[in-house]
Amino acid sequence: MGEGPTITTIAERAGVSIASVSRVLNGLPTREETVRRVLSAAEELGYVRNAVARSLKSRRTHQIAFAMADIGNPVYLAMVRQIQPVLKAAGYRLVLHSTDAIVADEIDVLHSLGERYVDGLIMSPLRVTDEHLKMIAAARAPVVIIGSVPDGTRVDNVRADSRTGVRLAIDHLHALGRRRIGFLNGPLDTVPGAARAAAYREALKERGLPYDEGIVEVGDFYRAAGARAARALLERAAGVDALMCANDLIALGALDVLRAAGLRVPEDVAVVGMDDTDLAAASWPSLTSVSLGSAERGKAAAELMLDRLKDTGREPRLVTVPPVLAVRASTVGQSAAGGPVPPVRALPATRPADAASDPQGGTP
Repeated sequence: MGEGPTITTIAERAGVSIASVSRVLNGLPTREETVRRVLSAAEELGYVRNAVARSLKSRRTHQIAFAMADIGNPVYLAMVRQIQPVLKAAGYRLVLHSTDAIVADEIDVLHSLGERYVDGLIMSPLRVTDEHLKMIAAARAPVVIIGSVPDGTRVDNVRADSRTGVRLAIDHLHALGRRRIGFLNGPLDTVPGAARAAAYREALKERGLPYDEGIVEVGDFYRAAGARAARALLERAAGVDALMCANDLIALGALDVLRAAGLRVPEDVAVVGMDDTDLAAASWPSLTSVSLGSAERGKAAAELMLDRLKDTGREPRLVTVPPVLAVRASTVGQSAAGGPVPPVRALPATRPADAASDPQGGTP
């Protein structure tokens, strides 16, 4: 008895390369025409391995994609650790895309939903453009966004509340007697960069502290960029007694620079990060950080996706995850670290999609 159909015979029948057949059968993004030809050839030849036949009949792939800016960022890893088990329990596989926060790549992922290589897409974009909104509205598969989108956008949405998170950090530093609090931020054209810049100004104003452009530095959301920003700020400004950092990676870069400069943390300069990643507790000194609920946002996004797949006609939902301040040695010193966490302002965990939303909420 002869061999059954293989990817080689499918490629010959479809008139495409073996690599193209492999991409289609493994659910990777491919041109719609190529997908059509490969699946048609596979069906004609009776190729039923790895669920191709089931996909042809049901129009379901049992795969969900997660598109993130940087797969190496602990924030996204925390999300993946929650998204995957929720989806797996429901019979779905998780496909990961790292877009490097390139808008064109994110738009391409949204466009590829028309090829039905996945049943839905969870996306966490750093920038939300008009093209994003256009593609979300036209998407041919369910989409869940982790991060802020303009009010009225009809999409399931999970948000952090970075405005309150920054306020918690500034209040904590102020209570410790810090009055010249510098700010190291990421790009202002990103959702989290813009949100945290506005929140920093507001928090200073609430505490009666002046806003000083000279102790604000804008860079990027990476450790090396945080080091460059901290170095530039310290060279330019004197008397800074605390640094508010827009994420933990920036804060870790700042700690590197402070250590090299012979400055003590927190005695000379206190440091606060955001995201409360695993790196925060493992750093030296351990890093006080605002948790924006990365794991909780990942789980909520996966649950929203499953709900949407069950009921495609329901109204979009908005979930907002409240922040929590984790106090460690970088602000209170090694001897005081490990004490009770200051109380966190209570926020509703969920709100209807048509409720007034926090425009400053962002995702890392």
